[in-house]
Amino acid sequence: MRVLNIHPETPQTRLLEMAVTHLEEGNIIAYPTDTCYGLGCSIFEKRAIDRLKRLKRIPDSKPMSFICSDLKHISDFGIVSNTAYKLMRKLLPGPYTFVLPATRMVPKLLQNKRKQVGIRVPDNRVITDLVQTLGNPIISTTCQLPEDELPCADIYEIKDRLANFIDLAIDGDFLYPEVSTVVMIEDDHVEILREGKGDIKPFEPYLNLET
Repeated sequence: MRVLNIHPETPQTRLLEMAVTHLEEGNIIAYPTDTCYGLGCSIFEKRAIDRLKRLKRIPDSKPMSFICSDLKHISDFGIVSNTAYKLMRKLLPGPYTFVLPATRMVPKLLQNKRKQVGIRVPDNRVITDLVQTLGNPIISTTCQLPEDELPCADIYEIKDRLANFIDLAIDGDFLYPEVSTVVMIEDDHVEILREGKGDIKPFEPYLNLET
Protein backbone atom coordinates (compact mmCIF):
# COMPACT_ATOMS: atom_id res chain seq x y z
CA MET A 1 0.00 0.00 0.00
CA ARG A 2 1.39 3.37 -1.02
CA VAL A 3 1.20 6.30 1.40
CA LEU A 4 1.05 9.92 0.22
CA ASN A 5 2.04 12.77 2.54
CA ILE A 6 0.01 15.65 1.13
CA HIS A 7 0.38 19.06 2.76
CA PRO A 8 -2.85 19.88 4.67
CA GLU A 9 -2.88 23.59 3.77
CA THR A 10 -1.19 23.65 0.36
CA PRO A 11 -1.79 20.22 -1.23
CA GLN A 12 0.83 19.40 -3.86
CA THR A 13 -0.72 19.10 -7.32
CA ARG A 14 1.62 16.26 -8.27
CA LEU A 15 0.50 14.14 -5.31
CA LEU A 16 -3.16 14.94 -5.85
CA GLU A 17 -2.83 13.79 -9.46
CA MET A 18 -1.24 10.54 -8.28
CA ALA A 19 -4.26 9.88 -6.07
CA VAL A 20 -6.60 10.80 -8.93
CA THR A 21 -4.89 8.24 -11.16
CA HIS A 22 -5.61 5.54 -8.59
CA LEU A 23 -9.27 6.57 -8.45
CA GLU A 24 -9.61 6.71 -12.23
CA GLU A 25 -8.18 3.19 -12.43
CA GLY A 26 -11.05 1.96 -10.25
CA ASN A 27 -9.17 1.69 -6.98
CA ILE A 28 -10.17 2.37 -3.36
CA ILE A 29 -8.21 4.87 -1.28
CA ALA A 30 -8.09 5.94 2.38
CA TYR A 31 -8.18 9.65 3.05
CA PRO A 32 -8.56 12.15 5.93
CA THR A 33 -11.69 14.25 6.57
CA ASP A 34 -12.76 16.56 9.39
CA THR A 35 -14.40 13.70 11.34
CA CYS A 36 -12.36 10.54 10.71
CA TYR A 37 -10.46 8.72 8.00
CA GLY A 38 -12.63 7.66 5.08
CA LEU A 39 -12.55 4.87 2.53
CA GLY A 40 -13.78 5.68 -0.93
CA CYS A 41 -13.66 5.53 -4.69
CA SER A 42 -15.09 7.47 -7.61
CA ILE A 43 -18.91 7.44 -7.70
CA PHE A 44 -18.74 6.53 -11.39
CA GLU A 45 -16.57 3.42 -10.94
CA LYS A 46 -19.18 0.72 -10.35
CA ARG A 47 -16.63 -2.10 -9.98
CA ALA A 48 -14.82 -0.12 -7.29
CA ILE A 49 -18.10 0.57 -5.49
CA ASP A 50 -19.00 -3.13 -5.62
CA ARG A 51 -15.55 -4.00 -4.26
CA LEU A 52 -15.95 -1.46 -1.46
CA LYS A 53 -19.34 -2.88 -0.54
CA ARG A 54 -17.93 -6.39 -0.37
CA LEU A 55 -14.99 -5.20 1.73
CA LYS A 56 -17.25 -3.49 4.27
CA ARG A 57 -20.20 -5.88 3.86
CA ILE A 58 -22.55 -3.07 2.93
CA PRO A 59 -25.88 -4.41 1.60
CA ASP A 60 -27.07 -3.16 -1.79
CA SER A 61 -30.17 -1.76 -0.08
CA LYS A 62 -28.06 0.69 1.94
CA PRO A 63 -27.08 3.85 0.03
CA MET A 64 -23.66 5.41 0.53
CA SER A 65 -22.92 9.11 0.88
CA PHE A 66 -20.23 10.92 -1.05
CA ILE A 67 -17.99 13.97 -0.89
CA CYS A 68 -18.30 17.05 -3.09
CA SER A 69 -15.70 19.80 -3.39
CA ASP A 70 -17.91 22.79 -2.57
CA LEU A 71 -21.48 24.14 -2.44
CA LYS A 72 -21.64 24.70 -6.19
CA HIS A 73 -20.57 21.11 -6.79
CA ILE A 74 -23.38 19.88 -4.52
CA SER A 75 -26.03 21.38 -6.81
CA ASP A 76 -24.95 19.01 -9.59
CA PHE A 77 -25.96 16.01 -7.50
CA GLY A 78 -28.55 17.23 -4.98
CA ILE A 79 -31.62 19.44 -5.35
CA VAL A 80 -30.82 22.42 -3.13
CA SER A 81 -33.87 24.30 -1.82
CA ASN A 82 -33.63 27.87 -0.52
CA THR A 83 -33.57 26.55 3.04
CA ALA A 84 -30.85 24.05 2.24
CA TYR A 85 -28.78 26.72 0.49
CA LYS A 86 -28.97 29.11 3.45
CA LEU A 87 -27.89 26.42 5.91
CA MET A 88 -25.18 24.85 3.77
CA ARG A 89 -23.71 28.23 2.84
CA LYS A 90 -23.32 28.94 6.55
CA LEU A 91 -22.09 25.51 7.68
CA LEU A 92 -19.98 24.11 4.84
CA PRO A 93 -17.29 23.03 4.71
CA GLY A 94 -17.93 21.25 7.99
CA PRO A 95 -18.78 18.00 9.79
CA TYR A 96 -22.23 17.54 8.29
CA THR A 97 -23.88 15.12 5.88
CA PHE A 98 -26.84 16.68 4.07
CA VAL A 99 -29.49 14.32 2.73
CA LEU A 100 -31.07 15.94 -0.33
CA PRO A 101 -33.29 14.88 -3.23
CA ALA A 102 -30.97 13.37 -5.86
CA THR A 103 -30.50 14.78 -9.34
CA ARG A 104 -30.29 12.61 -12.44
CA MET A 105 -26.49 12.67 -12.25
CA VAL A 106 -26.47 10.43 -9.17
CA PRO A 107 -26.11 6.70 -9.89
CA LYS A 108 -29.18 4.83 -8.65
CA LEU A 109 -27.12 2.56 -6.39
CA LEU A 110 -26.20 5.65 -4.33
CA GLN A 111 -29.81 6.73 -3.76
CA ASN A 112 -32.21 5.57 -1.07
CA LYS A 113 -35.79 4.45 -1.75
CA ARG A 114 -36.94 8.07 -1.55
CA LYS A 115 -34.44 9.02 -4.27
CA GLN A 116 -32.34 10.99 -1.80
CA VAL A 117 -28.59 11.16 -1.49
CA GLY A 118 -26.16 11.99 1.35
CA ILE A 119 -23.56 14.62 0.50
CA ARG A 120 -20.55 15.92 2.46
CA VAL A 121 -18.11 18.81 2.06
CA PRO A 122 -15.58 18.19 4.85
CA ASP A 123 -13.47 20.95 6.33
CA ASN A 124 -10.33 19.29 5.02
CA ARG A 125 -8.60 20.84 2.05
CA VAL A 126 -6.78 17.68 0.99
CA ILE A 127 -9.95 15.73 0.28
CA THR A 128 -11.90 18.65 -1.25
CA ASP A 129 -8.96 19.53 -3.52
CA LEU A 130 -8.71 15.86 -4.48
CA VAL A 131 -12.39 15.75 -5.44
CA GLN A 132 -11.98 18.96 -7.42
CA THR A 133 -8.95 17.54 -9.25
CA LEU A 134 -10.80 14.28 -9.98
CA GLY A 135 -13.79 16.20 -11.32
CA ASN A 136 -16.49 14.16 -9.60
CA PRO A 137 -17.42 13.05 -6.06
CA ILE A 138 -15.77 10.32 -3.99
CA ILE A 139 -17.67 7.74 -1.93
CA SER A 140 -17.58 8.48 1.81
CA THR A 141 -17.50 5.53 4.23
CA THR A 142 -15.62 5.13 7.50
CA CYS A 143 -12.12 3.66 7.23
CA GLN A 144 -12.68 0.35 8.99
CA LEU A 145 -13.47 -3.29 8.36
CA PRO A 146 -16.75 -4.86 9.58
CA GLU A 147 -15.03 -6.48 12.56
CA ASP A 148 -13.38 -3.25 13.73
CA GLU A 149 -14.90 -1.47 16.72
CA LEU A 150 -13.65 1.97 15.66
CA PRO A 151 -12.40 3.54 12.41
CA CYS A 152 -8.65 3.81 11.85
CA ALA A 153 -7.24 6.83 13.68
CA ASP A 154 -3.88 7.15 11.89
CA ILE A 155 -1.84 5.83 9.00
CA TYR A 156 -0.33 3.07 11.17
CA GLU A 157 -3.74 1.57 11.89
CA ILE A 158 -4.64 1.87 8.22
CA LYS A 159 -1.50 -0.05 7.26
CA ASP A 160 -2.17 -2.70 9.90
CA ARG A 161 -5.81 -3.31 9.00
CA LEU A 162 -6.15 -2.44 5.34
CA ALA A 163 -2.79 -2.83 3.59
CA ASN A 164 -4.01 -6.03 1.91
CA PHE A 165 -7.22 -4.45 0.63
CA ILE A 166 -6.43 -0.97 -0.69
CA ASP A 167 -3.76 0.47 -2.95
CA LEU A 168 -3.20 3.95 -1.55
CA ALA A 169 -3.70 6.01 1.62
CA ILE A 170 -3.27 9.70 2.33
CA ASP A 171 -1.66 10.47 5.69
CA GLY A 172 -3.67 13.03 7.64
CA ASP A 173 -1.90 12.58 11.01
CA PHE A 174 -3.95 11.39 14.02
CA LEU A 175 -7.73 11.78 13.68
CA TYR A 176 -9.92 10.97 16.65
CA PRO A 177 -12.84 9.10 15.07
CA GLU A 178 -16.13 11.03 15.13
CA VAL A 179 -19.27 10.88 13.02
CA SER A 180 -20.82 13.69 11.03
CA THR A 181 -24.18 15.19 11.92
CA VAL A 182 -26.74 14.01 9.35
CA VAL A 183 -29.50 16.42 8.33
CA MET A 184 -32.27 15.82 5.81
CA ILE A 185 -33.57 18.88 3.96
CA GLU A 186 -36.32 18.70 1.37
CA ASP A 187 -37.97 21.98 0.42
CA ASP A 188 -38.56 23.66 3.82
CA HIS A 189 -38.61 20.41 5.80
CA VAL A 190 -35.55 19.99 8.04
CA GLU A 191 -34.93 16.85 10.11
CA ILE A 192 -31.93 15.82 12.21
CA LEU A 193 -31.30 12.15 11.41
CA ARG A 194 -28.14 11.78 13.53
CA GLU A 195 -26.33 14.03 15.97
CA GLY A 196 -22.56 13.99 15.55
CA LYS A 197 -19.65 16.39 15.53
CA GLY A 198 -21.57 19.16 13.78
CA ASP A 199 -23.51 21.54 16.07
CA ILE A 200 -27.29 21.25 15.60
CA LYS A 201 -28.09 24.71 17.01
CA PRO A 202 -28.13 26.39 13.58
CA PHE A 203 -31.01 24.09 12.61
CA GLU A 204 -33.21 24.78 15.64
CA PRO A 205 -35.16 27.73 14.15
CA TYR A 206 -36.10 25.58 11.17
CA LEU A 207 -37.07 22.64 13.35
CA ASN A 208 -39.34 24.89 15.43
CA LEU A 209 -41.24 25.89 12.30
CA GLU A 210 -42.50 22.33 11.97
CA THR A 211 -44.22 22.23 15.36
